[in-house]
Amino acid sequence: MRAILLAAGCGTRLRPLTNKIPKCLVPIKGRPLLDIWLERLTQAGIGPFLINTHYLAEQVEAFIETSHYREQATLVHEQDLLGTAGTLIANLSFFQGEDGLLIHADNYCLADFRAFVQAHWQRPPGCVMTMMTFRTDIPSSCGIVELDERGVVVGFHEKVASPPGNLANGAVYILSAELLERMGKDLYSVKDFSAEVLHRFVGQIYTYETSEVFLDVGTPEAYAKANN
Repeated sequence: MRAILLAAGCGTRLRPLTNKIPKCLVPIKGRPLLDIWLERLTQAGIGPFLINTHYLAEQVEAFIETSHYREQATLVHEQDLLGTAGTLIANLSFFQGEDGLLIHADNYCLADFRAFVQAHWQRPPGCVMTMMTFRTDIPSSCGIVELDERGVVVGFHEKVASPPGNLANGAVYILSAELLERMGKDLYSVKDFSAEVLHRFVGQIYTYETSEVFLDVGTPEAYAKANN
């Protein structure tokens, strides 16, 4: 199964660390974050990969060129950021008409990706994607999801003061070929996947909850936690 890794962000909340290094390459216990993603996905039988670049793109290019994944990774540079949905739509042909992953690669994630893919294949009828979720200690800072008894999303609560629970959207998705086709036909003008796409499919999004480490390393505090 192919995967698009969104890795073009500037990491402004992590400055000054990201003044000289792109967020996707910040070291976690001595290893670039993107390297951890590519290793774990490859071990789960996922690939090849498409990675978008923007901020300090030459560093990402140099990393891939000297990595074990250079034959599996295609880089696409965005002079102007297209947005999370915009990047997906611009590269729909990469999936070759099959299901595929869309990953916000600025998180530190040690989930079981084989189990995630298996959950997608076993999703309830009518579901067009599978979303990875995790439990958060700070629900007001995350997008919290409400589920029905099948594990299907029936509501979103995006960074509200008192959300109904702590099950958060991990921004790691497996998208069905059906959904990808619709993105190209009906949603070709959208830019942001979370804000403009997800709400259209409430009742059609299956979920997989990981109990493994899942951290947004976007702040100095979270980054320190990941390294500890």
